[in-house]
Amino acid sequence: MEQNDLNFIQSQIGYTFNNLDLLWQAFTRRSYSEENGGENNEVLEFIGDKILDLFVVKHLILQNSNAVGLSKKHDPKLRNTWFSELEKKTFPEENVLVSNYSEAELTDMKKLLVQKKTLANRIDELGIGYFLLMGSGDIQQNIGQENSVKEDLFEAILGAIAIDCNWDMEKLQNAAEIMLAPESVLADGDAEDYPTMIQEWSYNKLGDIPLYHFDEKDYQITWYTQFDGISQQPKSLDDREIHKTKWHCLLKLSDDLPIFRGFGQTQAEARRNVCKVAYDHLCKKGLWLSIRDEIEDPNKEDSINQLEILARRGYFSIPTYKFEQTYDKDGNPIWKSICHIEEEHKSFSAKSSSKKDAKKSAAFKMLQYVLEN
Repeated sequence: MEQNDLNFIQSQIGYTFNNLDLLWQAFTRRSYSEENGGENNEVLEFIGDKILDLFVVKHLILQNSNAVGLSKKHDPKLRNTWFSELEKKTFPEENVLVSNYSEAELTDMKKLLVQKKTLANRIDELGIGYFLLMGSGDIQQNIGQENSVKEDLFEAILGAIAIDCNWDMEKLQNAAEIMLAPESVLADGDAEDYPTMIQEWSYNKLGDIPLYHFDEKDYQITWYTQFDGISQQPKSLDDREIHKTKWHCLLKLSDDLPIFRGFGQTQAEARRNVCKVAYDHLCKKGLWLSIRDEIEDPNKEDSINQLEILARRGYFSIPTYKFEQTYDKDGNPIWKSICHIEEEHKSFSAKSSSKKDAKKSAAFKMLQYVLEN
């Protein structure tokens, strides 16, 4: 890896190393060290695995729970005045943890966040798996594309950060939040997931990944200095939120587009805000993806799957199909398939001697309709 590669990796993970040898080690598999000498990333994986567990549990609890503060019961002078015997029995214990989810639900969310597929996807989305250092045998077998290898890399990077920052929990949490993007993984559709939306737009439109750069600066510098790009703006001149700004994030999508800038109390918040700025600009300029951009080659043979792809990307609900069977005058079966999408209040039907062909034809009619309308 060259210095530019190391700079790129650090920008993507939201952490700048004091000791770049640790970052290099995080990307070094044992197969490479056996052939070329030096240390590999296996111990760093072990460290990162434990850090990831801690971060995920902390994130889930902070986002989905609240603690009841000290009550007036702590003042003995007020105890008898304010609380009857009934109230004493029903009032929650002071400083207790109240979770919005059960243990089983939290366990399921944790599994989703730390599972192999999630970590591998994040390595791909960050665009850093390419830099993994492997031995010749691993390269020949294309080991770098395996999810387990990407999972190991994810954990090794966290482990390297832990050693480099001397276990600074704030820096570890910032890096873990940027690398894992838990808000995107757990997104349930209640709020726009701008980082994921920008990621998909960049991949589909440009065939590349977004580039981020983080800086920690005082709010007076970040908000009011001249910026040659498009920046997040305060809601008002006396917006008190600007006084809480700790990070700013720059986003580059291509040479043809301006640099975007967002702010936040954390790196993750700054990234969300800069992606919102970019999204608004792309929509304003008519550059945002439309439904027509989602399907490269609409065709009858793939129409069932293509409709489902659009549905899973949120354009409408999963299409439903109904079938009716009749017979021609010679007694041969005739299948009628009806494709329906609830939000469209529209159905399309097709007939064929083959049930499967009838379904494809009906789906293709629906596909053409939604793409045109």
